[in-house]
Amino acid sequence: MQSYKDKVAALLDSHEALLTRKNEPMEDSNGVVTRYEFPILTAAHTPIIWRYDLDEKTNPYLMERIGMNATLNSGAIKWNGKYLLVVRVEGSDRKSFFAVAESPNGVDNFRFWDFPVTMPDDIDPATNIYDMRLTVHEDGWIYGLFCAERHDPAAPKGDLSTATATCGIARTKDLVNWERLPDLKSKSQQRNVVLHPEFLSGKYALYTRPQDGFIDAGSGGGIGWALVDSMENAEVKDEKIIDARYYHTIKEVKNGEGPHPIKTDKGWLHLAHGVRGCAAGLRYVLYMYMTSLEDPTKVTAAPAGYFLAPEGDERIGDVSNVLFTNGWIADEDGKVFIYYASSDTRMHVATSTVDKLVDYCMNTPQDGLTTSASVETLKNMITHNLELLAKK
Repeated sequence: MQSYKDKVAALLDSHEALLTRKNEPMEDSNGVVTRYEFPILTAAHTPIIWRYDLDEKTNPYLMERIGMNATLNSGAIKWNGKYLLVVRVEGSDRKSFFAVAESPNGVDNFRFWDFPVTMPDDIDPATNIYDMRLTVHEDGWIYGLFCAERHDPAAPKGDLSTATATCGIARTKDLVNWERLPDLKSKSQQRNVVLHPEFLSGKYALYTRPQDGFIDAGSGGGIGWALVDSMENAEVKDEKIIDARYYHTIKEVKNGEGPHPIKTDKGWLHLAHGVRGCAAGLRYVLYMYMTSLEDPTKVTAAPAGYFLAPEGDERIGDVSNVLFTNGWIADEDGKVFIYYASSDTRMHVATSTVDKLVDYCMNTPQDGLTTSASVETLKNMITHNLELLAKK
C-alpha cells in the first residue's frame, strides 16, 4: 500500500511530466500559421499546490480541495527573455482570476507562478474579472485592460443572470504589484477594450467595443476608436467605428480587438475575433486586418473570412465552437506567437512571422459581401492559375 508521501510524490511526478511535455509543430499548415500538437495550458497544468491540501492530517484521502475548471483568454508579453501569459484561470466555482505562466520558448514548458495575481478592487468591486489585454506603453507602464463584470442592479427581482460589463484598468512595472485605476467611463457597456502602445496627438488611444448589453452588441457597430486624456481617469467621450460589423459575415453579430496591434513598416497588424450566429449557437473565429501607420483609424487591408477557426478537439469545451485571442508576441527576429483559447477551456499557440502576416493581409482578397462577388473573386484566381499552368 502506498504511503501518503509516495502518493504526493506520484502526483507531483505526473504533473511534472505534463509540464515538461514537448510540443511539436503540426505538419498540416495553410502556409500562414503553424498550429502545435498539444494545448499549452489546461486546468491540469495549474499547480498542485493550488488544488490539493498536501497535509495528511487535513486531507487524508489526498482529494482536490479547490477545483480548477479552465485556463483561457491570456494576455501575453515577452519579459526578461521569457514568454509570459497573464492567464484567465476559472475555478470550479465559476470565478475567474489572473495568474502568470511563463515559458522559456513560447510553445511548451509553461509554468504558473506560485501565487495568482492579487488585483485590487475598483471603488465598485466587481464579481468577476477576466480577459486581460497587456500593453507596454511608451509612458513606461505595463497596462492591463480587462472585463469587470457585475450583477445588473436594474435587473428584475429574482433575475440573477443579467450582468453589466465595464473595462477594468490596472498598471504594473513587474507583473506582481498592480495598481488599480478607475474603470473606463463610457456611455455604453465595454468589453474587449485594448490600449494602443503609442500616444496619438499626446493622448492615449483605445480600441473599444461599444455594446448596448452584456451579451448583445445591439447598436454597437464594431471595433471602435477613442482618445482619452489620461489612463488614471479614462473616459470615452467621442468614439468612432473603425472596423464595422456586416451582415452575413464572420463578424455579423459581434467583433472585438484581440491584443494590441503589432507595428510593421507596412502598417499596424491587427488580430480580432468575429462572431456569427448559427444553428449550434454563436461561432467565434479569429480574423486580421491592417491600419495605416500615419492614421491608425484607417483600415488599409481586410482579408475576407476567418484567419483561424476551431478545428478538431478545439471545437469541444465549456462553450463549444469558439476561438478567442487577446495575446500575441512578436519576437525580435520577426517570429510571431499567437496565443488563443478554444471553447473557453484551454490555451493553444500558433506561430507565424510578421512578413507572412503582412503578406496575408495585403494580398488576400477582401470580402465582396455577396455570393456573386465571392464567385467572381474565385473565378479570377482560377483563370490566372490556369493561364500559369498552361505556360508550363
